[in-house]
Amino acid sequence: MKLKNILWVVCLFIGITAFSQEKYTLSGIVSEADTGETLFGVNVVIPALETGAITNEYGFYSITLPEGTYDVYFSTIGFATVKNSVTLSENTTLNNALAIDTQQLDEVIIKTDIEALNIRKPEMSVNRLTAETIKKIPVVLGEKDVIKAITLLPGVTNAGEGASGFNVRGGAADQNLILLDEATLYNSSHLFGFFSVFNPDAIKDLTLYKGGIPARYGGRISSVLDIYQKDGNKKQFKANGGIGLVASRLLLEGPIKKDTASFLVGGRSSYAHLFLPLFDNDNIAYFYDLNTKISYNLNEKNRIFLSGYFGRDVFSIADSFSNNFGNATINLRWNHIFNDKLFSNLSLIYSDYYYGLELNFVEFDFDSGIQNFNLKYDFTHYLSDNLKLQYGLNGIYYQFNPGEINPTTETSGINPFKLTDKYATENALYADAEIEVTDQLSVQAGLRFSTFNRLGQDALNVYSNDNPILYNSDLDIYQKATPIDTISFKRSETIKSFANLEPRIAAAFQLNETSSVKASYNRTAQYIHLISNTTSPTPFDIYAPSGKFIEPQLADQVAAGFFKKFENYSFEVETFYKTVSNRLDYVDDADLIANDAVEQILLNGEARAYGLELLFRKTEGKLTGWIAYTLSKSEQRTPGRTTEEIGINNGQWYNSAWDKPHDISVTAQYELNKKWSFSANGIYQTGRPSTFPNGQYEFNNIVVPVYEARNSSRLAAFHHIDIAATWTPKPNNPKRWKSEWVFSVYNIYNRRNAASLSFRENTDIGQNEAVRLSIFGIIPAITYNFKF
Repeated sequence: MKLKNILWVVCLFIGITAFSQEKYTLSGIVSEADTGETLFGVNVVIPALETGAITNEYGFYSITLPEGTYDVYFSTIGFATVKNSVTLSENTTLNNALAIDTQQLDEVIIKTDIEALNIRKPEMSVNRLTAETIKKIPVVLGEKDVIKAITLLPGVTNAGEGASGFNVRGGAADQNLILLDEATLYNSSHLFGFFSVFNPDAIKDLTLYKGGIPARYGGRISSVLDIYQKDGNKKQFKANGGIGLVASRLLLEGPIKKDTASFLVGGRSSYAHLFLPLFDNDNIAYFYDLNTKISYNLNEKNRIFLSGYFGRDVFSIADSFSNNFGNATINLRWNHIFNDKLFSNLSLIYSDYYYGLELNFVEFDFDSGIQNFNLKYDFTHYLSDNLKLQYGLNGIYYQFNPGEINPTTETSGINPFKLTDKYATENALYADAEIEVTDQLSVQAGLRFSTFNRLGQDALNVYSNDNPILYNSDLDIYQKATPIDTISFKRSETIKSFANLEPRIAAAFQLNETSSVKASYNRTAQYIHLISNTTSPTPFDIYAPSGKFIEPQLADQVAAGFFKKFENYSFEVETFYKTVSNRLDYVDDADLIANDAVEQILLNGEARAYGLELLFRKTEGKLTGWIAYTLSKSEQRTPGRTTEEIGINNGQWYNSAWDKPHDISVTAQYELNKKWSFSANGIYQTGRPSTFPNGQYEFNNIVVPVYEARNSSRLAAFHHIDIAATWTPKPNNPKRWKSEWVFSVYNIYNRRNAASLSFRENTDIGQNEAVRLSIFGIIPAITYNFKF
């Protein structure tokens, strides 16, 4: 036999042998040993193959490996690493329960592998916080707060003290999708921003997507805040809570059937209003909320969850007015494992936001709200060791109640008035693929196809030339057009429909074991809009759907970054550029309250934001924390629709209301010993844009102010430092009852940050003056926490 024939046979044998090498799938659920709670983000690492997987939101993982025997490590922050030896000769299920880490384990090799796995994951512009991290951050009045915690991250700001919502990368607060156990929350604050609606005791973890948003999320164009509640302890009954100066909380959880079914119920309430009558104060301001959840393991492949959130705020000023508002959500979920490669989650969700206002001095009340029903079916498919697919569909039905006015007395002289209810459906199909192209390059590519149908309503205004807003060239102002008719539609009819393709792609290139570069692009569409002319959402704001006169907002964002991990540190730097089309803007002197024709005061504009974000973390040791800095710019522009029109601000770019070029925050926690720990954070932000008067004139004995260009001035810089100390009297107490005292001081140097600046005439001296409104100065607080 000739040599070349021998070589050909050998090569063929080797190729057949390599091709025929069997591969099998290792999969399972990872949970917490003490509670049975599933764990998200656990690293499942096989060092021999330099590969691994990460558990999903429900603790499930799957990885395909060649036949053989391997050491498999399960590791995540705060838990002891578990090592299992597995022989793969068939598809294998390996569930694991991790115990809380009582000491720092020195596993240098495995630690490096875990960090390399995260470094090469094609995920960027993402921040995760655990409930334990949130609880260590000192905040106002001693009440731990999710929203305040995420504003310490780069690219995230708020509108100031006493303001609700948050802004991400130069976007408006209504451009954030806020999910609690997959249900949409439309207002994330209690007491007008003093507290968030999230009970830290009931939260398992949270993820904030600022960019590189996966295709499974849609409906908002700035960010996604995805929060999951605990499932409930399946091992034993537990309780924990806290008693503070203005609010207290209690959470109960335990098994309904050990290792199979569990419950969780948590409540919070403020009570400062109970003491107001002692000071002859008739005002009332309080909130309460309730978190509930039942989880049931039907068998190894099926789990059912029923969770809910119910919250209310009540606020009144003597006999002048009173209002109440709040969220309610219910979610029924079914997790199903088809096989070791395919995982699914089916959810039926109801969400409601309600606002009610009673004005006693004019004898009428006002009710408004938004409801939606959402059906989601999501799949995670682990096709091979280097390809994971996530795909699914969801459909949402909306009902918008813009407002209803009713007299509270027969003699009020006010006729009942109902703004026209609006209805819509939003549907989507999506697919995401995460691919390891090479050992260094991994890619996540996704596509979302979304549609929005504005359904029939009782009355729709008709305008000449379909133009609801006119331009008066003589006065250089915009004016409302008078409808020439109204049309009624059946609910089954479609007034206007939209469809958008939303591509998403992100890539990570691993430079070495501890560093990588990443880049992403995503397009997102938003079909519902917050009708508000304030800098932050208020309960009185109204949501409106896209339709005949309102186009959906479309955003394109690109980002790039460098990521580096050290022994006990990590460093991230990202830059981004975002554009938004069809951004709504309001004409001067717009009337938003109880307006049944908001199209008469709205113009379509555009927005853009760009910036640089830095994040330096210390993740281990007695001293932990991070330093975050953001340098950014956020602008918007509304040019005239024709060459004759001036648009808004003469069609020039102007600072958006949430533009803050410089934002720096420092957060630190220090464990002195088992009894004492300390924490502190400091914030500095450029002052919020504002519009000030720069002149005045007198007309018919009335002084009329003249204002500068929109948002061309700023409030003073916003900054404060907060500190806290936690004392655990008996850290080694063998009894089940454990307690701690938290002593905190918000704004230790009593900075009077301006929430707003208004202008008025001082009648005593006959001159105009500026009046600053400040919400908080220095605030000490004491909280007693307990658990058993």
